Amino acid sequence: MADDRKSSGASDRPLNILLVEDSGPDIKITLRAFQNARLKNNMFLANDGQECLDFLEHKGKFEDVDQYPRPDLILLDINMPRMDGFGVLKNLKSHENFGCIPIIVLSGSKSEEDVMKSYKSGANSFIQKPVEYEEFVEVVEAFNFYWHVLNRLPQSCR
Repeated sequence: MADDRKSSGASDRPLNILLVEDSGPDIKITLRAFQNARLKNNMFLANDGQECLDFLEHKGKFEDVDQYPRPDLILLDINMPRMDGFGVLKNLKSHENFGCIPIIVLSGSKSEEDVMKSYKSGANSFIQKPVEYEEFVEVVEAFNFYWHVLNRLPQSCR
């Protein structure tokens, strides 16, 4: 199995995931679900869209490149202060250095309009946040399987 994973581009190394979320309870649940997952990832947090940009550009409190590495993936909420998720998507997907980072919208929204707008703004995926914690853990397990086993990230984007 290990040889198959290597030949398919799968990675055993933890992914650096930037969670962009402003809700304290949602942050807590998301981090707990990822900590309880079988595959471990390095989770980083930005509390709004502007902090996300600061993280990527190593500005302000995110200046230390070793402490705040380039994320392999971004989990992005839509409704946030200062800059919402749609603004982040448009900004990053048009940016020469960050356009290849996969961005997964993780939102409680059930609105078809939000789903469509997310994809039109450059989202690579839209995941609706499950209400029950157990369902959220299942989503994280599926997420990990997809991003660690099935999907191949470009080397130049890492």
